[in-house]
Order: sequence, then structure tokens, then C-alpha cells
Amino acid sequence: MKFIVSVLLIALLSLAVGLYLPWWTIALVAFIVTSLIPQNPIKSFLSGFTALFLLWGALAWVISSNNNHLLAGKVALILKMGNPILLIIVTALIGGLVAGFAALAGSFVRRK
Repeated sequence: MKFIVSVLLIALLSLAVGLYLPWWTIALVAFIVTSLIPQNPIKSFLSGFTALFLLWGALAWVISSNNNHLLAGKVALILKMGNPILLIIVTALIGGLVAGFAALAGSFVRRK
């Protein structure tokens, strides 16, 4: 139950904070949420990773779908990926890793 609450809190707060503040504030949100909700380090990392992987993946998909993947296709060509879907997955992975490691740090701070 704590895992689901943590994932939902991280995703919703990151979405709200991301509207007004820079992208890296997702790390602060994940850190604070996992500092306040006690979990073991693995579950903390997975909750941060899952929340932001799904959030950034969904946001990137919606934004890219609105213009028929034109911009994502061009950026994917520049980055030599070739496929806009791969670019969306890489975007989601970056967000997931940032939040996952911040959540892991929050878990370690809580344990001290």
C-alpha cells in the first residue's frame, strides 16, 4: 500500500511542480516523498522510477501524438535513433532514473 501511495504522490506532485518549476524539481519531489514515507531502499527506488517513467512517458507520448510525431521524428533523426518511439522511451528512462536515484537517496536519509 505504501508503494502505491508513494508512486501516486510522486507522480502527481511532480506533474504539479513541473508546470511551474524546472524539470529537475522532480528529484526534490521524489526525495521528499520517500523521506516521509518509510520503505526499504529497493521499493523507494522503484516507486520513484515507476512514477516518473510512467508520467514522462505518457506526457511525451501525448505531446508527440498531438503533432503526429513530427518533432520527435526529427529529433530522433538528429540523435541517430531513427524512431520517435525510441526517443519517448529514452525520455521516460531519463526521468525515471533521476527520480529513482533521488528516491533512493531519500530512503537512505530516512534510515539514518
